[in-house]
Amino acid sequence: MKRLMLWMVSLAALSGVALQAQDLVGNWQGTLKVPSKDLRVIVAVTKDDGRLQGKFYSIDQQGIPSLKVTSISQDGSTIKFAVDIIGATYEGKMSADGNAIAGTWTQGNTPFPLDLSRATKETAWEIPAPPPPPKQMAPDADPSFDVATIKPNNTGATSIQQLTINGRDFETRASSLADLIKFAYDLQVKQIVGAPDWIDKDRYDVSGTPDHEGAPSVEQLRVMIRKLLAERFQLKFHHETRELPAFVLTVGKDGSKLQPTELNGPLPGIGMRPGKSGPELIVRNGTLKDLTGFLQMLVLDRPVVDKTGLTSKYDITVPFTPDDSLFNGNPPPFPKPADGVEPAPDLFTAIQQQLGLKLTAEKTQVDVVVIDHVEKPSSN
Repeated sequence: MKRLMLWMVSLAALSGVALQAQDLVGNWQGTLKVPSKDLRVIVAVTKDDGRLQGKFYSIDQQGIPSLKVTSISQDGSTIKFAVDIIGATYEGKMSADGNAIAGTWTQGNTPFPLDLSRATKETAWEIPAPPPPPKQMAPDADPSFDVATIKPNNTGATSIQQLTINGRDFETRASSLADLIKFAYDLQVKQIVGAPDWIDKDRYDVSGTPDHEGAPSVEQLRVMIRKLLAERFQLKFHHETRELPAFVLTVGKDGSKLQPTELNGPLPGIGMRPGKSGPELIVRNGTLKDLTGFLQMLVLDRPVVDKTGLTSKYDITVPFTPDDSLFNGNPPPFPKPADGVEPAPDLFTAIQQQLGLKLTAEKTQVDVVVIDHVEKPSSN
């Protein structure tokens, strides 16, 4: 009888050790093998009031801050987590000793193998210090391009391919003059009146650096492009106010579902990427004015007016299914959802369901620019 009791005690003790070893709390590290290079990553898991939380670090990518793990779960040996801000998910199986996870990292629709091991004092990789906030251009600066290059783009592109600023270096690819005017003055193409047809057909690559130190704000970047348009395209115009069909963005009856940004810096990140249920509209560190500007510039066929009254910066991800009314009838060639994945709703429904906002079609007074004079750009 005593021997049986000892055996039962030993089994209970071993069970306790196994349960402790299976605990997910701790730092997990592994190497993500993507086509361009190998990236070391760390997932730091904590527990608060019984709920798992996590932070994700990509330690080989300079300037990348820690990212919030937006959901994390453990069901037996199955581990799942998501990093919504970069559209990534992970699923893996924990080993019996609780010190390794074999799994798959999926970003967009692309899976990559990622095996994680529990970090110990001896094996742990160093988590880099958070990057300092970027030096911003003085708020009262009135910048111009110190040097700007404009080259014809003959790739056959029919829409803008890129508009970015990396540090202080500005670059845009396959932009038409209409694209530059729309960005510089926060307009939709129907708000540009009296222009020759080449302003939307001819495409250019533009690059340049400001003549002031620090990263410009969005408004300062617009000022720089306005000056470039006047100097190199000899653009002259006047403003008028006209009643036009538009979309008005308001807060839905149940309130917004917007999430404050996790990032820091003067400029937003806005664009499109493939997702599991359809293409995703993403905004990082952006205001709703940034969102409406992108919608009216590239997605919708009329001006978009922000009447939400919300002025904070947000991180936004909106999966949706495009129709022929969007992107001037030529939506980007994103892959279709995988078999068994329900397609995302249309854009208007997605914005209402996912953001708690509402886009309503109505006529309203909007600003238009009437082109008085414009020329093809001067040579560099």
